Amino acid sequence: MAQQQTNPEEVVLGQEVGAARVATLNRPRQLNGISDRVVYLLAQFLEKWEKDENAKFVIFKGAGRAFSAGGDLKMFYEGKSNDSCLEVVYRMYWLCYHIHTYKKTMVALVNGLVMGGGAAMVAPLKFAVVTEKTIFATPEASVGLHTDCSFSYIHSRLPGYLGEYLALTGARLNAKEMISAGLATHFVSSEKLEELEKRLLDLDTGAESAVRAVIEEFSTDVQTDEDSILNKLSTINKCFSAETVEDIIKAFESEASIDGNQWIAPVLKGLRRSSPTALKITLRSIREGRKQSLPECLTKEFRLTMNILRSVVNGDVYEGIRALSIDKDNAPKWNPTTLEEVKYEDIDRLFQPFSPELELQVPSDDSNRWSGKYENTVYGRASQ
Repeated sequence: MAQQQTNPEEVVLGQEVGAARVATLNRPRQLNGISDRVVYLLAQFLEKWEKDENAKFVIFKGAGRAFSAGGDLKMFYEGKSNDSCLEVVYRMYWLCYHIHTYKKTMVALVNGLVMGGGAAMVAPLKFAVVTEKTIFATPEASVGLHTDCSFSYIHSRLPGYLGEYLALTGARLNAKEMISAGLATHFVSSEKLEELEKRLLDLDTGAESAVRAVIEEFSTDVQTDEDSILNKLSTINKCFSAETVEDIIKAFESEASIDGNQWIAPVLKGLRRSSPTALKITLRSIREGRKQSLPECLTKEFRLTMNILRSVVNGDVYEGIRALSIDKDNAPKWNPTTLEEVKYEDIDRLFQPFSPELELQVPSDDSNRWSGKYENTVYGRASQ
């Protein structure tokens, strides 16, 4: 018996169908962009379902033509003067921890765009089903942000230096590439997705073997295309293993002159158009992520995002959003304008720990697994 948990206008729809629980991102006109209400509802559903003995597995999906395009950039822009985005940032990173460590089987049905924070609801899952319409990217550096929502943890664990490449360039991957890179698990054609979901909803168990068996009835083995970026990993590793962003670009420029490397020029162009400060923050964050645990990565990312939104060093994030989403002139004026002018001490300042009560409160063990909610922090109490 299907039971709808929320009204059809709500930004996340929760549905209970037998052993299954379905969370549908429901802002199709905003490409299911992530708002404070979205993360609040998702966390509520996930806590409730994890504690519900009758709930055996969870399905994530998006309404309309996107799974989720990530954080709502206009929301960040409108909140630039008063810390109003602190709540959504805190709740999102706290939610990321629970998605990574969820105690029940999770399945993402990903048809269309999946970017940034939206991809954080896909990459960590045991089952991430993608289609020929799926496109993945983490383009935050291009708007003056950094690769966040646990991606300093995820990207730093991809093959070779692919994570640095994806984070710094914002390069897009298709479904086949996502599977090859380990960011998704199964390819199912979009026309079969609805039938797959119906079959999953018929399951009376969340056992991984049972869920996998159903998905594999619909999935197809796929290989990356010949010109895929994943077939150029040796070049990527050679360049993106360099110690600094300047050295990465220098190495990449030198590779661009080699016959057969025509693909590099447009990527370089995009790199050069990104915020120099954001590129430096992003590279350091991914590199640190290689040696950090998930809680350490999320705590660091929370500090970085809040410092960036508070313009501790510069206002590049607001200039980037203005150029991309507000005025749409695609001509951001970064401060500073070159990598060489970015000061090490400025970047270092963004990484400094907050006082303990102001940090992201990641649960320390399973006995207090759902503690650390925004409303119980000094931030939440101050806003009441």
